[in-house]
Amino acid sequence: MRVLLVDDGAHRVGLIQAELARQGCEVVGVLDAATLVHDCVSRLKPDVVIVDSESPTRDTLEHLATLSARNPRPVVVFSEDAATDTMRAAIKAGVSAYVVAGLQAERLAPVLQVAIARYEQDAALRAQLDEAQSQLAHRKLIERAKGVLMETHGFDEDEAHRRLRRLAMDRGMKLHEAAERVIDAQSWLRPA
Repeated sequence: MRVLLVDDGAHRVGLIQAELARQGCEVVGVLDAATLVHDCVSRLKPDVVIVDSESPTRDTLEHLATLSARNPRPVVVFSEDAATDTMRAAIKAGVSAYVVAGLQAERLAPVLQVAIARYEQDAALRAQLDEAQSQLAHRKLIERAKGVLMETHGFDEDEAHRRLRRLAMDRGMKLHEAAERVIDAQSWLRPA
């Protein structure tokens, strides 16, 4: 496993690095601050990012949120800050595991496994959400195109759907692509 370490003020990175090496992990880099985390992740391609922090700052959490949005991967934060607001902000920023008060070598492997499992679960949920949103957008296009056909040609809903399906099959395109074409054509033909 390839790991990027970020020393965010707790100064225990040496302990983490030694334990990772003992477990057979490859530490691909050690950063003194989270400001460069996105660039380093893009360049070094770690499997996991570990942040060692007394208390993650707003800047650190913003950089982790950017990482989560642009180049997501499991992120573990070891912190001494047990404040609920800080934990919630970290989770909102895309942190997979937030571990308070207890950087113990024997706990490192299970924490990483939990972080990876949580990240994978979140990624699957995000993919499902993206797919559902895409299907909804396609459905709206199809409904709108049927409305255009019904209005311009006097078709009922079933006939409008059949015509749209036939157009898609004749042109070798997906139904939502044909719907988009119908909507585009109608907007071009509408008087200004």
